[in-house]
Amino acid sequence: MKTNCVNKHFLTVCCLALGLVLASCGKGNEVCVYGGSSACVTAAYSAAVNGSDVTLICPDVTIGGMTTGGLGQTDIGNKQAVIGLARQFYRKLGEHYGRFEQWLFEPHVAEDILLQYLDHPRIKVMQGWYLESVEKEGTRIKSITCVDRKGGRVTIKADQFIDCSYEGDLMAKAGVSYTVGREDNSVYGETWNGFQLLDQHQFKDGIDPFVVKGDPSSGLLWGISEAVRKPDGTGDDCVQAYNYRICLTDDPDNQIPIEKPENYDPSRYELLTRVFEADPNPHIQKYFIWSDMPGRKTDINNRGPFSTDMIGMNHNYPEASWDERDAIIKAHKDYTLGLLYFYMTDPRVPSVLQDEVRRWGLPKDEYVRTGHWTHQLYIRECRRLVGEYVATQADCEGKTTVEDGIGFAAYGMDSHNCERLVVEIDGKLMVKNEGDVQKGVGQPYPVSYRSLTPKREECVNLLVPVCLSASHIAYGSIRMEPVFLGMGQTCGLAAAFARKGSVQDVDVARIQEIYATNPCLDGREPDTLIDEDSEYIEGKDGWTVVYGRGAYGKTYLLYEDGGADNGLVYRIPDSLDGEYSVYAYQQEYGCPVTRYEIEAAGKTSSVDVERASLHFEGQTRGEWVKLGDFNLKEGAGGRIRLSSDEPGLHADGIIFVKN
Repeated sequence: MKTNCVNKHFLTVCCLALGLVLASCGKGNEVCVYGGSSACVTAAYSAAVNGSDVTLICPDVTIGGMTTGGLGQTDIGNKQAVIGLARQFYRKLGEHYGRFEQWLFEPHVAEDILLQYLDHPRIKVMQGWYLESVEKEGTRIKSITCVDRKGGRVTIKADQFIDCSYEGDLMAKAGVSYTVGREDNSVYGETWNGFQLLDQHQFKDGIDPFVVKGDPSSGLLWGISEAVRKPDGTGDDCVQAYNYRICLTDDPDNQIPIEKPENYDPSRYELLTRVFEADPNPHIQKYFIWSDMPGRKTDINNRGPFSTDMIGMNHNYPEASWDERDAIIKAHKDYTLGLLYFYMTDPRVPSVLQDEVRRWGLPKDEYVRTGHWTHQLYIRECRRLVGEYVATQADCEGKTTVEDGIGFAAYGMDSHNCERLVVEIDGKLMVKNEGDVQKGVGQPYPVSYRSLTPKREECVNLLVPVCLSASHIAYGSIRMEPVFLGMGQTCGLAAAFARKGSVQDVDVARIQEIYATNPCLDGREPDTLIDEDSEYIEGKDGWTVVYGRGAYGKTYLLYEDGGADNGLVYRIPDSLDGEYSVYAYQQEYGCPVTRYEIEAAGKTSSVDVERASLHFEGQTRGEWVKLGDFNLKEGAGGRIRLSSDEPGLHADGIIFVKN
């Protein structure tokens, strides 16, 4: 039996074909990480560098989940929320692309970087193994047994277990409390949970749902369910739609044509043709979020009433067997490739859309192990732990006080549609999508450590960084890849510190201190940030504090009048000693030129930052701009002064990065 391993240190693979117990290799703490998401990488690495021997079991062909599966348009919310190894990962991407940080990237580049973290002597990686059963003794998991597709079986013992899967299979088989679907708004006193019939990614009024227009007896078009309208906020077991984040290329030398998929049926897209009929001005960005990536590639996401989301076809996925899940995954692949093929070939597609899609093909240099199509269906939500603390809408809105925060989330509360149904409006039956919610959170907010732990009476040696404890609508904000990277790091640290004890008893302050003093676990001095509320800023009189998108953190400062005498000064902390690269955060909008005058190490210099020369990309529309390298001396201090001859001067963060 052949086992797909990505780590040279995994020497016990020869035992697996015999179905033997995989014994611990070291004498220290043993940690088992299950699942292939990006969180599995940071969890395994964090536990290993803190002295644990780690077995990582990945059921997937490729490690990294959506981070390596096509989601190159990073869902950030706010860059200040990205900390620790997650921030280091995006800076490593920056090194590859010749930038300080990089938030748009190609799948294979992300995979190469994540695999570097797993090249560690304490980490052993097993791929292609699926969880079969969990053995518990009281409230402790003693071992898990996994199988492969060829009949092999292996049992892994460990002191601590981390479920990094998108599905939450390990936590479910461990018998801890979890939920699937949407809570009623009354459960946690929320507003945006449960059934929601809102107007985004929605059909225009009047789109006929029947096979024969106007004739209910002819039946419903494909994709429309028999579900009925419910009161807003009603709870149910519906799951928000899954899709593929599609990586294509328009480079002819790197392109493979998109062929007609298996089970292609153009009638599945009949409803889309009715959307076309109602659209006098079709454009590709109305029907897809078609984002450009490096390397002449894309990250294509769902947009509009009928797109890449296969609405309503995933409700059975969370509790399905692997064979049943394979069928659901295959159906999503056929639907998505069929959608692209439909755009390319069907005469009912407007020519402007058809011509655009025909320019693209599958990339030869991506997903070479899976036929150049991504390995990872976007499992936006599956099971969710009901743990020691349940994050809710109130957490997202900053209405709670969380003392045990071990990371941040910042994305808006985001649920994709759950159902496509027939509703009656003004006496007329029409098709509508249901479940889409997009509500902002305003600013980064902390995620409680207790949201990663089961209830103490249920299990004491399991951590859950992906299917963590949150209501449906709060999970819609937390469920982003940078957050999963961070939660994985926290769980790896906690598993290492818990050793043979209980994860609920881990000293959270110890983890918080690591994020403050050694966030990348490599001993390097952490960045020093001077933000608008810092004690190192002087002269803010006359400046306006602005809460708004684009800020680094909660706010930025605005000086609406031009002139050099605005009074604002960033003082360089006396504690800094050594060679530092200094960066200023620039937003897409503001005055044309910002001048930075730097007094440091006995020298004075100035840098003019021309906004028109900057390249802003990604969701936050803000970038770090390098002001230079400076040899700072402890106790010497210094200052940075901003000015502009034009109105609209923005002042946001300054960071000092130790070289």
